[in-house]
Amino acid sequence: MEKITIISGKGGTGKTTLTSGFAAIEKNLILADCDVDSPNLQILLNPETKETKKHMERLKPTKTKKCTKCGKCREICNFNAINKKIEINESKCEGCAACEYICPENAIKMTKKQIGTIYRSKTKYGPFIHAKLKPGEEASGKIVTQVQRWAQKIANKNNTILIDGSPGIGCPVIASIKSTDKTLIVTEPTISGIHDLKRIIELTKHFQIEAKVCINKHDINPENTQKITEICKKQKTPVIGKIPYTQLTTKAMINKKPITEYTDTEITPKIKKTWKKLKK
Repeated sequence: MEKITIISGKGGTGKTTLTSGFAAIEKNLILADCDVDSPNLQILLNPETKETKKHMERLKPTKTKKCTKCGKCREICNFNAINKKIEINESKCEGCAACEYICPENAIKMTKKQIGTIYRSKTKYGPFIHAKLKPGEEASGKIVTQVQRWAQKIANKNNTILIDGSPGIGCPVIASIKSTDKTLIVTEPTISGIHDLKRIIELTKHFQIEAKVCINKHDINPENTQKITEICKKQKTPVIGKIPYTQLTTKAMINKKPITEYTDTEITPKIKKTWKKLKK
């Protein structure tokens, strides 16, 4: 069993487009979307949900009838989550549990709160594990870990787990790559693309993860494409793919299809070649 994670230093580089493109050309895949803050791989895979799990993580305070409104909980709360009427505002609460600790009547209890949902779905391209974090919730790295564990649980030794990671270099990205075998960094020839590429390469080197690079929309700025090639050469991170810009990508999204299924023009052979090099 092999785990491959597709990541990018910034959003909008085409990471999910490539992931779905790979899904449509490879067999024996277990697919996972670890971009739980803003998942969109399901738009292109058209999954049929088979099973769901509530992800309980964040602590929330619950006030019982024992409360005498002494105000000690309000005095100790550093987040102004308790008003003068001793009413708790969950949106301000950070779950530190100081109120539970200080309450002389044991009138406040901390209980786990659902922060997201994990799904096991069926697609024409293989089993698909994905999740959705509730808006404003934290601990996305933990739910990413649960997504990966579920994917591993249903995989066998002949499967490849293909993971669509989060953009950036934060906790969900670290959770996506920490146990992966190799990563493909998708970048674009823009100033911000170059800046964030350097950061994501440093991240993979820090965790000693094998990384390769694909330059998407490489022909929109040949000069910056050359700069990326030089950076990767200096960092000893090989560029294994250069995908041209095409409006067919947008049309494929509108039709909710992976690009390699929607068209067989010049972009499809490039994606197939990139996947072959990544697997090799």
